[in-house]
Amino acid sequence: MKVKLEPGVAKPQQIASVLEEEIRSGRLAFGDRLQSENELVRRFSVSRNTLRKGLEELNSRGLITTKVGIGSFVTFNGKTIDDAAGWSRALADAGAQTETRVLRIEMLQDPDLAEQLSIKDDTFIAVDRLRRLSEGQVPVSLERSRLPMLPELESVPLSGLKSGSLRETLRVAGLIPTNGEEWADIALLSADDAALLECAEGSAFLRTRRLSRSADGRPIEYVTSLLNPTYFALHLEF
Repeated sequence: MKVKLEPGVAKPQQIASVLEEEIRSGRLAFGDRLQSENELVRRFSVSRNTLRKGLEELNSRGLITTKVGIGSFVTFNGKTIDDAAGWSRALADAGAQTETRVLRIEMLQDPDLAEQLSIKDDTFIAVDRLRRLSEGQVPVSLERSRLPMLPELESVPLSGLKSGSLRETLRVAGLIPTNGEEWADIALLSADDAALLECAEGSAFLRTRRLSRSADGRPIEYVTSLLNPTYFALHLEF
């Protein structure tokens, strides 16, 4: 729910006070994480800089702690890769030669995802891809991207991907990812996914879910990736 800030009072102070009340009232329990920076920016309708000043004030009141220097990274054959640049580029940088098969490009409705991304239109472009190692043709990942039906992407279901690349398609449309969030967990393969990945049903795979946003805060891609644990792992630094 959006919060309306009052004129005449410093916005960072108001942000800190709203969050302090939520903490002290128990709506935010000890150890809970605050909403992401993007979510708080939208909630308070302020700039990123103003929000950060509000969080600094909350920190000075002893109510939140910011952990610095903690990072998580996906690795391929022990090499850290940056999937923000797209899996094709990330795997190539790790020395892996892969081939990509596009399984489908079509429009679909997903009200749950629209609600999760806080957007009104529940129409998405689904782009599903299977990647194999060029040598041996071993499947290494299954990726399901969901693109909000933005005006810049209306032609994609008919024209397909630019140069066979989703990243290039977004770039040509002027949709450049500048920030986002990513989650990682373990998923057991369904029968259909196991058949595509040529593994036994119920096999445990590393699953990542990444939300990318443009500079103006619009969601431009939500992708769920199933990664073969023979090759992929999650590496943490602290």
